Amino acid sequence: MAFCATRFDLESKGAARKVTTYSRQDVLRILNIGARQLLAWERAALIPHLETFSFQDLAQLRTVKALREELVPAALIRDSVVAMRAVAGLSNPLSEARVVKAGRRIAFRQQGALVDPIGRQLLFDFEGSPELRSVSRSTPISMAHARQTIADLFLTAVQAEESGDKKHAVGLYEEIIAVDPHYAAAFINLGTLCFHQRNFIRAEQLYRRATEADPGYVLAYFDLGNVLDELGRLEESIDAYTKAIQLSPRYADAHYNLALAFERNGEPRRALKHWQAYLKLDHSGPWAEHAEGRIEKLLKREKLTIASRTEGLSPRATRTAIHGTAALRLVEAQ
Repeated sequence: MAFCATRFDLESKGAARKVTTYSRQDVLRILNIGARQLLAWERAALIPHLETFSFQDLAQLRTVKALREELVPAALIRDSVVAMRAVAGLSNPLSEARVVKAGRRIAFRQQGALVDPIGRQLLFDFEGSPELRSVSRSTPISMAHARQTIADLFLTAVQAEESGDKKHAVGLYEEIIAVDPHYAAAFINLGTLCFHQRNFIRAEQLYRRATEADPGYVLAYFDLGNVLDELGRLEESIDAYTKAIQLSPRYADAHYNLALAFERNGEPRRALKHWQAYLKLDHSGPWAEHAEGRIEKLLKREKLTIASRTEGLSPRATRTAIHGTAALRLVEAQ
């Protein structure tokens, strides 16, 4: 059987995005937040709407998350950022200055000064005062701060991974899941490191723990499908990809890999459905071209099969392919 690489396989070989940028799905995984939460921050103008994020953007998002967990109103965050830009000339105060709570307001510590940008005044900088608590402080004062400490550790692990220090990253991820066995993103990243080391058994265990920690975590099922495919457990791989699509019907990569899996499993009609779904979500580029090629080949093969059947079969339904192959139709027998 000819080998067909999944999206995951080829991206690991450098065929996709650069490691210095992060997709929206990456951001949700790294910060352990939901898509609706990210969208809400964008609609509140706390962050700009982006399709790819830098590490600096992640730092800004981490601060926004910490402030919201401290129940700081979105409007106050937005107004403080706007005021700080005017007062200090910073382009991105949430990542360029340290943010602290100052009573009912937030302040920014920059160049040794603590600034209340809305009140346009300097504050007395008592680091130990309960009224001036840094949102990134390492001492866990509350559950929100405890979660933030783990988030800081997670970002450090991601940065270590990006810099090539895989051993340090593994140690940090292990520390995170020992402290918080429900931190699904750490299981995912640790599992992916194991995957690239071809330790597929360990990777499967970690991905499964991610699905247990967060049953709604789409990426966990997608990655589980990838490692099950590597282990030759095709039916289980199909189940995992299917679950990912049930949770996120517009997850293009899951449609792509599921189409490949159905082809390998001898189910061309079901494969065709997911190739077409993929093309609706990704219209251009090498992946789309490959999907178009698979659709054309499947339709031609199915057309020949149908033509050789006994005449008299009445059609129950037709499915028309897209992207230039509408002349070829599948006819299913009753």
